[in-house]
Amino acid sequence: MKRICLWSSPRNISTALMYSFAQRNDTIVFDEPLYGHYLRVTGYDHPGRNEILESMETDGEKVIREQILGDHEKEVIFFKQMTHHYIELSDEFLKDVINVFLIRDPEELIVSFSKVIPDVTMERIGVKMQYDLYQKLKTFGRKPPVIDSGEILKDPEKVLSQLCGMLGIPFQKEMLKWNAGPIPEDGIWAKYWYNNVHKSTGFSKPDKKDKAFPEEFRTLLDECKIYYSQLKEFSIKAN
Repeated sequence: MKRICLWSSPRNISTALMYSFAQRNDTIVFDEPLYGHYLRVTGYDHPGRNEILESMETDGEKVIREQILGDHEKEVIFFKQMTHHYIELSDEFLKDVINVFLIRDPEELIVSFSKVIPDVTMERIGVKMQYDLYQKLKTFGRKPPVIDSGEILKDPEKVLSQLCGMLGIPFQKEMLKWNAGPIPEDGIWAKYWYNNVHKSTGFSKPDKKDKAFPEEFRTLLDECKIYYSQLKEFSIKAN
């Protein structure tokens, strides 16, 4: 059994990737299983906070033990994870899963995140945490695949084919298309965050930047670029 943890930054194409893997005939997907744990530990007021806390397990160690490392009916298990949800948890389970990092240009990430949650901080978007977690996994003797949303959108089939090869699973053409609308595996928070992916039927070309970057986030952007650029060096390229 292959247990894949996709460690993503927010406002990325992680949901589209979850939809992509959900099209596979050998895979089941789980949407942000540590979200309830994250909200309980941090106390952050995300959209739908109370509804989320009431609808899912909030003990992160129990989620790891029973869901991430639990028994499942299919051979490939895909867990869409937000890297910033990985707090106050033991590291041992990371050795028992296949870790993949999904990164995004921090300029695009910050602008998109601020439209939903205006208080944008490094802790809330997890860019440094992605870098730190990648370095931690290297000390375990692992070299996790890194995928960049910009590269995926340039050539989804090429990048996903390479990713599947690194994961040791066959690429399936079905991963490139899905029906518009929600899927049963969506988290209860989908109504706040998934509007665009619910309109999609595949990986869409990136929108052109039409506004200047907000100056109040300039310092944060400069710091994020340091970590992003180092991870991007290892990412699968479309060209």
